[in-house]
Amino acid sequence: MAQEAQRIPVAMGHIEGVPLLGSTCDAWDSIYNFQARGDDILIATFPKSGTTWMQEIMDLILQEGDAQKGRRAPTYIKVPFIDLIPTKTMPSGVELAQTMKSPRVLKTHLPINLLPPSFWEKNVKAVYVARNAKDCMVSYYYFHKMNKMLPPPGTWENFFSAFLSGDVPWGSWFDHVIGWGKAMDKHQILFIFYEDMIEDPMREIRKVMKFLGKDLSDEVLENIKFHTSFQAMKENPMTNFSTIPNAVFDQTISPFIRKGTVGDWKTHFSVAQNIIFDEEYKKKMEGSGLNFRTEL
Repeated sequence: MAQEAQRIPVAMGHIEGVPLLGSTCDAWDSIYNFQARGDDILIATFPKSGTTWMQEIMDLILQEGDAQKGRRAPTYIKVPFIDLIPTKTMPSGVELAQTMKSPRVLKTHLPINLLPPSFWEKNVKAVYVARNAKDCMVSYYYFHKMNKMLPPPGTWENFFSAFLSGDVPWGSWFDHVIGWGKAMDKHQILFIFYEDMIEDPMREIRKVMKFLGKDLSDEVLENIKFHTSFQAMKENPMTNFSTIPNAVFDQTISPFIRKGTVGDWKTHFSVAQNIIFDEEYKKKMEGSGLNFRTEL
């Protein structure tokens, strides 16, 4: 806790009731008025749902499996994060995106009701990755511990309650997955489960390839699978966020690419927490049509 005690407080704000970083709220007009292009591809997730993994898969599909091209820049430069306003020395996601040639791959953690409307006006394709809430919560807890741009998480018990009530950056996991799930009928959205990616990466990579209108050989797909494996991404400086200074991402507290498994929640949830969580989950998710697996 000593390391966390020295952290500079992080300002939070709300947009339409959704908790967001203060810096994002301050720049909201420029984010909400973002101009999408017809050939943009969006990756949308609730934080800690396999975002970086899917960004690399999509990038390598577009690069037709060329791993050298995949290493041309860190993930956060290749795929601008449109709702993030980083430190003064780095361009915002919106600024970064504006300088890019098409086709752009863009990232957001925004719930669907806050997404810039130009994405739908331009009928942009979106890949949404969803991860079971229990593992997502554990991963987000560790991310709060190491990421100085987020508020400190406090104790695991505190964070458990905050996550369950949606009082964390980007809001309620429940509202997020339900909102994006419902939008599949109206928009070009491919909904992918993190657990399915763990279970059979090749099958899910193929789905993404078809959705992006590409036709790659099995050999190229095997290569993409290899370069986006947990071990390869943990060792690759372009994907493991080691290029971000320790003052921002303190990977001595927790590595950015930490476990990448299904079921790690079992080592963190108490019996009582699991009962509380399951009751809340049943209430919120009933009738959503979304079936998550918390173990494989």
